[in-house]
Amino acid sequence: MEFKEKLDKTVKRNDSLLCIGLDPEISKFPKSIQTKKDPIFQFNKAIVGATAPLVCVYKPNIAFYEAYGLEGLEQLKKTIEFLQKNYPQIPVILDAKRGDIGNTAKMYAKALFEYWNADAATVYPHLGLDSLKPFFEYKNKLTILLLKTSNPDSKMFQDMKVGNEPYYLKIAKKIKSWKYANFGLFVGATYPAELKKVRSLFPNRVFLTAGLGAQKGEVRDAVLAGLDKEKKGIMFNASRSILYASQDVDFAKKASEEAKKLRDLINQYRYP
Repeated sequence: MEFKEKLDKTVKRNDSLLCIGLDPEISKFPKSIQTKKDPIFQFNKAIVGATAPLVCVYKPNIAFYEAYGLEGLEQLKKTIEFLQKNYPQIPVILDAKRGDIGNTAKMYAKALFEYWNADAATVYPHLGLDSLKPFFEYKNKLTILLLKTSNPDSKMFQDMKVGNEPYYLKIAKKIKSWKYANFGLFVGATYPAELKKVRSLFPNRVFLTAGLGAQKGEVRDAVLAGLDKEKKGIMFNASRSILYASQDVDFAKKASEEAKKLRDLINQYRYP
């Protein structure tokens, strides 16, 4: 099943555009989880169990697992396998932010889409088309191209003028000419004007965005800027604001409450 088809079915089933980033920091876990075997996996499993009816996708960021060495990566593998066994209808994006020359990109793509078996992955487009073709060869997977990131200093380089246009927009216009069907785009929710510009160039593409939670992106502006004509087509990621809504034994319940609150707020602007 292609990524978009899988995503659309889950969006409809859960009436949700919410993506939860599974970004574990053991020091923020409840003490009762920290002392368990495989604490990252146990934490993720509890979060997923509490929030699965509220999301359209999960997005583990590989950095949060690499930081714990081989044990962390083993628990990432367990997390992805758990999701695909128990919640096969929910896509998994592996947020790995790769970007390298073609021969190396081929191995990154193999790792992300074969070993990790992710449904989608994040990739920087700045090295050009030959660095992305190895990802595009996986026809049923989505390669999400990072155009404008959500951090405050993204403007330092991504907004630099190339001719009379910012760099991120120049790249977007170049990408628009490509004939590949299986790429999506990332623009941070913290930049709704930029998100609107890129959406206008790609009215039918799947978008990923972030910044509605801990980064305090304006929900209304981001939702209105990012929706496609069918009131979907975009995944709004939140991580810290949901995962760490509580550091007590009720962490999963509180995560569910925060997830529902954000899903419903997004829907409030989807259906004015």
